[in-house]
Amino acid sequence: MRTVVYADGGCDPNPGPGGWGVVIAGPDGPIDLCGGEPGTTNNRMELTAAIRALESFPEGAQIEMRCDSQYVVKSVTEWMRGWKAKGWRTTTGEVKNVDLMKRLDALAARRDVRWVWVRGHAGDPMNERADRLATRGRREARGMPAGPLQATPQPLPALGLPAASPAHTVSPAAAPGPRTAPVPIDSALGLEVSRAAKRAGTSTTAFVEDALRLVLALGPEETARLRAGLGGGAAPAAARTKPASAA
Repeated sequence: MRTVVYADGGCDPNPGPGGWGVVIAGPDGPIDLCGGEPGTTNNRMELTAAIRALESFPEGAQIEMRCDSQYVVKSVTEWMRGWKAKGWRTTTGEVKNVDLMKRLDALAARRDVRWVWVRGHAGDPMNERADRLATRGRREARGMPAGPLQATPQPLPALGLPAASPAHTVSPAAAPGPRTAPVPIDSALGLEVSRAAKRAGTSTTAFVEDALRLVLALGPEETARLRAGLGGGAAPAAARTKPASAA
């Protein structure tokens, strides 16, 4: 089953301050990423959005990437093979934004990505959300208040995705409830936890709280022994959570 992802970016003016936004359709609701740069172009922000999205998934992941930029979609699906055969050159010189193109090509090659062009500003709620995230990233790149992000009807998951500054996850305002502390984790692990919680018939928050209480009750030595018995378990979180380098 493919995970649907929306990516968008832009500048105002172009060139000028730019922002990018990503919406990942997680099992419990959309997961948001955004960021920006003080001096860039529309096309670079569109490419950066797709790159940041793919960086959030492990190798081999099945993804449907939806972009309203034909420049991004056609670059990957139509033009890139020819550029690579010619040493990343065109008849007029080096491919524009070649640094981002090479990064996008490398990420896409290690994942199963279906590229889909969608018409921008046509009423698609997730595309509109990605656009608002890009605007937020652009405002922050200019040193302006980001402002609230309009919520979607679906609840956002409690788990965030790691990203390099100025990229970050964004959640709409929530109703008063128990005080919580955000804990960045690897994006692939976050999706696995969300799916496991769904299979268990509970919320992601409750699932994670139960798991943490169990680990605390067992203690570090018993937890390490059980993980070793399961084949070593996952690597420590500090090793897994590696921020993406800035474009």
